This record gives sequence, C-alpha cells and structure tokens, in this order.
Amino acid sequence: MVIVEANSQIAQRTELIRTRRPEWPLVSPPLKRMNTVFDTWPQQGHTQWIPAPPFPPFTRDTALKKVRLAEDGWNTRDAAKVAMAYTMDTKWRNRATFVNNRDEAKAFLTAKWIRELDYRLIKELWAFADNRIAVRYAYEWHDDSGNWFRSYGDENWEFAENGLMQNRFASINDLPIAEADRKFHWPLGRRPDDHPGLSELGL
Repeated sequence: MVIVEANSQIAQRTELIRTRRPEWPLVSPPLKRMNTVFDTWPQQGHTQWIPAPPFPPFTRDTALKKVRLAEDGWNTRDAAKVAMAYTMDTKWRNRATFVNNRDEAKAFLTAKWIRELDYRLIKELWAFADNRIAVRYAYEWHDDSGNWFRSYGDENWEFAENGLMQNRFASINDLPIAEADRKFHWPLGRRPDDHPGLSELGL
C-alpha cells in the first residue's frame, strides 16, 4: 500500500513539475518503499533530480514521515546516500560551517562520521508549515579516544517542490556524558519502531 501511494504521489507531482520546470529530467523507477532517496536511487545512478515523497505542502502526517525518513537516512551514516536527499544547490549552516551544494554536503557528512563514531540519532517534529519543517533532535557518539557525547540540536528545513531539502539551518550543542549515561543502545542503523523517542526518554 505504501509503494502504491508513493508512486501515485510521484506521478502527480512530476506531472505538476513538468508544466513548471520542463528542463528537469523526470525519472520514476519502481520503489522499494517510501525511503526512495536512501535505497533505490543511488544504485541506479540518478544524481540530478529525484522525487522524494512526501512532498510539500506538508500535513502533520506527512511532516512526521519526512522527519522519520531524515532520521533513518542519517542513521545509515552513509554520506553518499544521505546527500541524495538534498538539492544540487542545497544551502546549509551547520553550527559555524557553511555548505553551498550537494557535493559539499557529502564531503561534510563524510568528515562528520569519521569523527563521530557509533552515531545514533533521534529526531522529533517541532513545527511545520507549507514547505518548511522544524525539528529538535539528539544524537549520541564518541570520539576516537572513547569520550562520549550527547549532542542536542534544532534544525529548520525548507524543501523544493520535488521533496528534496533546499535549505538546512542547524544549531547544535555537545554535552559530554559518561558511557554509563547513554540512552541510545539499539544496533547501529535505523532506530527500531518500538524504541522510545525524545519525549518518551525525557530529553
């Protein structure tokens, strides 16, 4: 059912965009699941324009899905796949670092996950309107000396019509923690559906 709905969304959105942006290439191979950006597209070599449902304008339901898809993507710690969720001309401010396109985003993420080891992330929807979403999040990681941290962040996102993120503004603070105080213990990768979120964990 999810695949049928996702393909229907893509068909409707690409037809709308065709009339507005005829120069954009339109491609729509079969989907494995909603998380098409992180699964099907990189292996098929599509690097320019990628439909990434859910599309704006967002409802509460689609905003929640978008946040979970972003969390799942970053928990792969695969810079090449994660970068595909952003437009070619994406603009970021991450702490005091500025990113000006998708290639720079990929380089930034590659360096990030070399430095931040055993990274586990939880995101939570804060607010949404039209093509914008605000989230809060926390992630736990350690450096190469075994020092653990919990990093708390807030992000503002703005999306293009095709569902890719165009602007990302992130403010993050790192809290040193003892390894015994960790709260995120699932196996590396996607957070299990039954794992509590930030609010449930009191974070």
